[in-house]
Amino acid sequence: MGQKLHSLMETKRLVYLVAVVFAVFMMFQYLEFPYGDVISSLFSANSPQKLKNESFPPKDSSQIPQIVKNITHFHGSNYTKPVSIPSILLPPSISPSSPTTLNTTTQSDPKIDIDTSKSFHDFDKSSSANEGPQVNGSNDHGTMGEVVTISEMREMLGHNRASFRSMKPRWSSAVDQELLDAKFQIENAPFIENDLTLDPSLYVNVSRFKRSYELMEKTLKVYIYKEGEKPIFHQPQAVLKGIYASEGWFMKHMKASKHFVTKKPKEAHLFYLPFSSRMLEEKLYVVDSHTHKNLIQYLKKYLDLISGRYSFWNRTSGSDHFLVACHDWAPSETKKYMNNCIRAMCNSDVKNEGFELGKDVALPETTIQSSKNPLKQFGGQPPSKRSTLAFFAGRMHGDLRPILLHHWENKDPEIKIFKKLPKSKNNKNYIEYMKTSKFCICAKGYEVNSPRVVEAIFYGCVPVIISDNFAPPFFEVLNWESFAVFLKEKDVPNLKNILVSISDSRYLVMQERVKLVQQHFLWHVKPVKYDIFHMILHSIWYNRVFRVNPR
Repeated sequence: MGQKLHSLMETKRLVYLVAVVFAVFMMFQYLEFPYGDVISSLFSANSPQKLKNESFPPKDSSQIPQIVKNITHFHGSNYTKPVSIPSILLPPSISPSSPTTLNTTTQSDPKIDIDTSKSFHDFDKSSSANEGPQVNGSNDHGTMGEVVTISEMREMLGHNRASFRSMKPRWSSAVDQELLDAKFQIENAPFIENDLTLDPSLYVNVSRFKRSYELMEKTLKVYIYKEGEKPIFHQPQAVLKGIYASEGWFMKHMKASKHFVTKKPKEAHLFYLPFSSRMLEEKLYVVDSHTHKNLIQYLKKYLDLISGRYSFWNRTSGSDHFLVACHDWAPSETKKYMNNCIRAMCNSDVKNEGFELGKDVALPETTIQSSKNPLKQFGGQPPSKRSTLAFFAGRMHGDLRPILLHHWENKDPEIKIFKKLPKSKNNKNYIEYMKTSKFCICAKGYEVNSPRVVEAIFYGCVPVIISDNFAPPFFEVLNWESFAVFLKEKDVPNLKNILVSISDSRYLVMQERVKLVQQHFLWHVKPVKYDIFHMILHSIWYNRVFRVNPR
């Protein structure tokens, strides 16, 4: 009897020991497993096996567990929303909205045969990233007013930086540590007392900006995918003039760069998706169809191609990839399948277009008159010869501009507000008004962006931005309120009172700062330090650095 009792006690101890070991193991897996369901990884016949060479994840490593319940979903904003998650809780390193990545490979060579059996999007058709809240709370009208001010955007950006949680990469890379080192150096940048090229008043933190820019020049490597058919891909010459020229000029300079571009993708900190949103619309949009689903599908097929041929998209779910797109439709075209990317877009609406402060980049919309001479007619009159208080001319796009005309067209001799001016050689009338006005009105059209913001700076005119919830270009580093006026759309009737309340001395300071900041908004035939090409690339680099989440 005593022997049986002893045997029973030993059996219980063994069971308890096994249970404790299993619990510890499960906790370790919960904390350390970067992706997927812990249980399925342990017992599934298709579970990935650890490789001797851990440069790449094993094939079929992404499996979607059964969705059985909801939890509160935190995106780094001020609110929550219930979203579906697997029955086993995701590890802390994974955001439930992060899209699933497929088409991984066990090979060390980055190029493999395309797996046409399934797309890397096949398991992500209901991703909450496409339906739920954005990082900046752009779809949440309950936690902020209808208009987000510049100072509130600054607070949102800081909050997003502090609370950001990113999906860890599937496997480690030396570039992650390089980005971490850059982040540390930027955060601890030495104080700059005097700098002949950078006026501190123009920047949120000139010391950080200068250190970040120096590290970009020293460190950054970009890999450009060779895939993609012209003219939508790889043909910048098609978009070097007009209001969408930013994407063409950036592509032109990026592809020609020997300093930043690498042919070794394992060295790359960023991967460029070299397409033109303008050419995508021009070549594929069916007139009067009122839909651009076919444009979205075209981009999806492209991502299927590169995610099947290469492993780099799958390592980070695209968070180290970027695109540069100026067409108004770019946010909606790229939101479903490219939302993890850093998206440099002219349409930077922080409330309604899914633009994510801290991840996406506000791309300057620039009007280029001559592809051979992008600086044609640059500059303007000195303040003493700027006789017009405020000027605007343009088509009646959207609902704001008709209101602007209603209140100010032919109402005051100091304020020149017109519909689109008659055609003239080289748009001379329009440009002359810009060159001889103190303030240039940058009123939104259908969307928040307008080429007039950069045009005003180009011609030395203080921008008056009337576009609620518009994140201006290079928002991460520029102190826009030091050289521009931001007017709420509802305050259009009070336009003149607001402008005349700005003292002459204050205006002269702002106009001088406009001239100083011009260097950041100029396209050159060959890029120069601190120009618009480098500033766009810097904003992309900066957001990548502050979102790095290594294994």
